[in-house]
Amino acid sequence: MCYSAMVWQSYTRYVSAFGAELSIKDFVRIYMQRDSGQKIAIPRAMDEAFARPRSAEEFEILSCINRFRTRAGEEAAAELAEQTARLAGAQQRLALKETKKDRNEIRIASNKISKARFDLEDLARRESMPRDSRIFPQYFAPVLVSDGGRRIVRPMRYLLRPAGFPASFDRTNSGSFNARRDNLQRFWRGQFSHTHCVVAAQKFYEWVERAGADGSMRKVEIEFDPEGLDTMYAAGLWSRWHGPDGEILDSFALVTDEPPAEVLAAGHDRCIVPLRLENIDAWLNPTPGDYAPLQAILDDRERPFYEHREAA
Repeated sequence: MCYSAMVWQSYTRYVSAFGAELSIKDFVRIYMQRDSGQKIAIPRAMDEAFARPRSAEEFEILSCINRFRTRAGEEAAAELAEQTARLAGAQQRLALKETKKDRNEIRIASNKISKARFDLEDLARRESMPRDSRIFPQYFAPVLVSDGGRRIVRPMRYLLRPAGFPASFDRTNSGSFNARRDNLQRFWRGQFSHTHCVVAAQKFYEWVERAGADGSMRKVEIEFDPEGLDTMYAAGLWSRWHGPDGEILDSFALVTDEPPAEVLAAGHDRCIVPLRLENIDAWLNPTPGDYAPLQAILDDRERPFYEHREAA
């Protein structure tokens, strides 16, 4: 699995690096959906790409972003006030009589107060942080595709829902943010050799089990950083899903394969496939059903050494 990655969030990087065109209507669509109240996870760095709009559509996106941030701040402030009152009430009752219920109320309220304060401080900060560019399953990110030979940048969700499947596919196939190479011609046959994409990533992250000092096992997050390779052009698959009420969802999965020795030694059994730059066009423009050249591209990958450490 590749459960999280730090990826290019600014569409302008794809435009500059690949001469790609921006599918602005698709960006407008997902920002309007989030603005309407739909639960759509968009990394902060992707929002920041529209901080200086240059077209009417980008101005519309910025307006959606500003309204979303205003609402998020109002909700966090309301949550802080509610939980502060909840904490005070539990503390007053506890001063009169010790109860397990009020101890639990204090714990829950304190945790929610910390979360609300963090959210308010995070909304107020001006500087960018590396975590602003990370994606997780269900997050959106800019993705490079080919349409009639033209390189296009579209926003897509990181968890592929194939065309023609019900929305419940997300729940029954919660791991579909990764496409195992050994399953490409079976489970992923509707996308493999049909709809390919590339996602530019700097690092990826995995949870692995490590033994603690007392011998007990614990889950730790490991950051994998390709030594000597500034950007990995990760191979992916994508699909456009149409819902019964006219909804549109573009979503993608990253191809994973057997890991190099250092990733396996770190405790993980899968790794994304970084394409060579010269193979990107061939990957983006496959011939349906012609698997051998595609498998050859996956074999002829970049093979950096993955430095790894526990994530901060």
